[in-house]
Amino acid sequence: MLGVDDGFAGFYEASYCHVVALLAAMTGDWHQAEDIAQEAFARALVRWKRVGAYEAPEAWVRRVALRLVVDAARRSQRAVRASALLAVAQRVRADPDPVVETDLMAALLRLPVAQREALVLHYLADLPVADIARDCQLPEGTVKTRLAAGRLRLERELGASAGSLKPSEPSQPSEEVPDGR
Repeated sequence: MLGVDDGFAGFYEASYCHVVALLAAMTGDWHQAEDIAQEAFARALVRWKRVGAYEAPEAWVRRVALRLVVDAARRSQRAVRASALLAVAQRVRADPDPVVETDLMAALLRLPVAQREALVLHYLADLPVADIARDCQLPEGTVKTRLAAGRLRLERELGASAGSLKPSEPSQPSEEVPDGR
């Protein structure tokens, strides 16, 4: 097979599950995530001589896969939302899919794709802002804006209290001031 002798098989085995998990968080559908990941890896295989020489070939696969997600979302945004809601409401499998069946996943699916992408890459892939900016070919400020907007919208969607998605900060003791009565 083309590219397998050049290290593609090891790369595929090391990266596939990670890429699928990220895509599942983006799409809310494990099977769609697998399909998209397979397409992205197939494109990498065809270009493996070039892609394999990159410092981070998984970033290339991730970028291709995320573009495929965005393309699919543009074509069928309403269908994706409807199928995700149906999947949550009418689950008949004995082994529930935790990606779909959480309030967080449902809230993520209601976010704009750009915000969802930034949140998934930052919090689930544990990528720093600079890496996300490089991978998505965006300015770091745009990534930070998308992260902030996504966190704010998630807080609203989940009905969370302000700051619950941010790292906890030590609380300042409040000073009671007598009202003079």
